[in-house]
This record gives sequence, C-alpha cells and structure tokens, in this order.
Amino acid sequence: MEAQAKRRNLKDMTISPLLSVTNEKFKAHLDAVLALEGAELLFGGKPLTDHTIPSQYGAYEPTAVKVPIKHFRNKKKASLLLTELFAPFQIVVEYSGEKGIEKVLDICESMSHHLTAATVSNDPRFINYINENTVNGTSYTGWRARTTGAPQNHWFGPSGDPRGAGIGTKYAIQMCWSHHREIVEDYGPLPSSWNNPPPI
Repeated sequence: MEAQAKRRNLKDMTISPLLSVTNEKFKAHLDAVLALEGAELLFGGKPLTDHTIPSQYGAYEPTAVKVPIKHFRNKKKASLLLTELFAPFQIVVEYSGEKGIEKVLDICESMSHHLTAATVSNDPRFINYINENTVNGTSYTGWRARTTGAPQNHWFGPSGDPRGAGIGTKYAIQMCWSHHREIVEDYGPLPSSWNNPPPI
C-alpha cells in the first residue's frame, strides 16, 4: 500500500488540495487516532511540501494508520475511527478467521450511512458472504474493486430526466435512498506479469 501511495503526486493530480480539511484539522484527527493504544503510523503523516496551495486548504501526504480492532467496541473510539475525513487518510485493521470477519461485519453494521464499500478478494464465496451480510448502497467487489464515489447508486441526474439539477430536492433524496442496491464487479485489467491472480 505504501508503494502505491508514494506514486501519487500533485503533478499528475493523483493528490489534490483538500477543500474542506485544513492541515490543522488533518493533523488533529491523525494525532487523535495515533493516541489510541497500539495504533501505528504505516505511512504518510506529513504535510506536502514544495507547492503553492493556499494555507486555507489542506495538503497532506496519503496517510494510513493501523489500529487494533478492539477499539471499535468503544463507541467514542469507534466514532473517531469511523469519521470520514474527506482526505487521503485510511484506517487499517487486521482480522483473522471466522470470528474476525464477524467482528468486521458488526463494525460495518454499526456505521451510520452505509453508502459504499469494497471487498477485494479472488474468492467468490467470500465476496458473496460479505455482500449477503452488508447493506451498503453500492458495493465494489473483485480482484481490484476500485471505488469511484458510488455514482451508480446516487441519483445525481440527469439520467434522461429534465430534473437533473434536482440535487437536494425531496425527489432526488427519495430516488437516491429507494434505488436498488448496486454491486459493481471489478476484475481487471491486471498487469500482464500476472499469469494468475495472486491469492488474496
């Protein structure tokens, strides 16, 4: 993950200014997560340098923090860990065995919005089990399972509808939350060096 994250940069726009998260807010959130017992910075954690981004916008390296799964049992800690920062920040949690995946599913169920999720695996039975036991509006599955902000599920229009500018209207909200569930499969393209998909 770190090697992939280090490929991101401002020049090719795989990193961008953060319009709603200042560096101060990013650091405060990062520090709060790192203060949890057993939390570990995997990579990132520093503001970007050598740029002309105005200070009212955030500019941070892609960052990942590994956190013990036990912290999700505490409501206050879980609220911190499940906060969507709208920044290049991710929580990494390890689990093992059937009991571990049940804990992960419990965490998923405890989230408030259930907007989108991804299951990256080459085991169709595992993917089906996750999809059967979650309620996310849009779920990405497969070897890659690249998420794209759930456009398949959220009614932003126009979709052939003259009311395409209806974002925020009662009709738009009704359409968004009464749509069918979307499961998007993503199995490639894979690098040519992969004769067979790696075990996941």
